Amino acid sequence: MDLKKLARDVAHIARQAGEAILEVYAQAEGMEIERKSDDSPLTLADRRSNAVICAGLEQLTHRFPIVSEENKEIPFEQRRTYEFHWLVDPLDGTKEFIKRNGEFTVNIALIHKDHPVLGVVYVPVTDELYWAGRGVGAYLIQNGREQRIRSAEFQLHDSGLHLVCSRSHLNEETQAFVDRFQAPELVSKGSSLKFLLLAKGEAHVYPRLAPTMEWDTGAAQVILEEAGGQVIDENTGRSLRYNKEVLLNPSFVAYGTIVES
Repeated sequence: MDLKKLARDVAHIARQAGEAILEVYAQAEGMEIERKSDDSPLTLADRRSNAVICAGLEQLTHRFPIVSEENKEIPFEQRRTYEFHWLVDPLDGTKEFIKRNGEFTVNIALIHKDHPVLGVVYVPVTDELYWAGRGVGAYLIQNGREQRIRSAEFQLHDSGLHLVCSRSHLNEETQAFVDRFQAPELVSKGSSLKFLLLAKGEAHVYPRLAPTMEWDTGAAQVILEEAGGQVIDENTGRSLRYNKEVLLNPSFVAYGTIVES
């Protein structure tokens, strides 16, 4: 499988999904908002983006099952047989979308067994597209230029490290984690953009000690890993894994490039 070519095709799909999202985003008044079963917000943009992505992925030469936040849940007995599958969040950061702060993304990952091997994250408002393939590096396409991105090197005892924390999820556990560091600078960012700050060297650590789903992290994880970072399951100490029986992620911490002292 040519991951570079496949990434180009998926990037095109992500951009189309972004266009569908922006059409809704442009409607400043009267935004249609529903509530999912877990009371999280669902907008017309989620559904339109999902339709674009699913239709696009189904037209690719490499056709794999699609696991998406907006699709009907697929039983684990069926999913466990997948060698490859697409993992999709058609609009990551719905709350940011509703707040109209621009910090939302389109996330598309290709999962091989239990680990992401390709990831595309598109930021519609800024027209930034990030992609990575296992073994081929991580890249940012902006203003018509593509550049390779790398995470920042640091030591955990360094003073003034930039820690990325969700605006809505600074719980007691996260605060206790932050308190381990020497004079950290806290950075707020929505959606998978938190991972991307690490991937391009603008932040160092992202603790997520609150619930997320697999589709929230898959695409951005492979981008960060290919940039030199890592995403560590707090329970196992190993890289975050996918296609679990329950699609809820454990607590994790994402890092840039940690160097030995």
